[in-house]
Amino acid sequence: MNATGVALALFIGMLLPLQALINASLGKQTFGPVFASLASFMVGTGVLLAWWLLTRPVFMPAALAKVPWWAWMGGVIGAVFVASATLLVPRLGAASLICLVVAGQLVGSVVLDHYGVLHARQPVDSLRIVGLLLVVAGAVLVVKPWQASGG
Repeated sequence: MNATGVALALFIGMLLPLQALINASLGKQTFGPVFASLASFMVGTGVLLAWWLLTRPVFMPAALAKVPWWAWMGGVIGAVFVASATLLVPRLGAASLICLVVAGQLVGSVVLDHYGVLHARQPVDSLRIVGLLLVVAGAVLVVKPWQASGG
């Protein structure tokens, strides 16, 4: 496993709760969470467009016609995630939100890996199940659903 890749993934993971908090703050100061999410995507689109143009890509519009419809759904999922995180972080807190998101990501990832959805199949085994249960248990301990909110 590449140490640089692991470090970058951890750093990006650390930025996600900050992004949710920043977007929630922007939403409070402007026109709500959906506007803040839209603004986040507009700024992000500008950054990605500049990055893409700086790499001097070869653009072949005909290649777009070959892309299946479902390949564009990543943007829909991203928009739902950012808008939902912007809406939920003031209600759940950054730690609870991220723990629940990570637990959901792991459950989804194990299922997608097991069935080989869009990539090579990686069957579930007992160690993955134990790891999954530990993450879910950790999320429950952080979220503390048995306590009243604000506690």
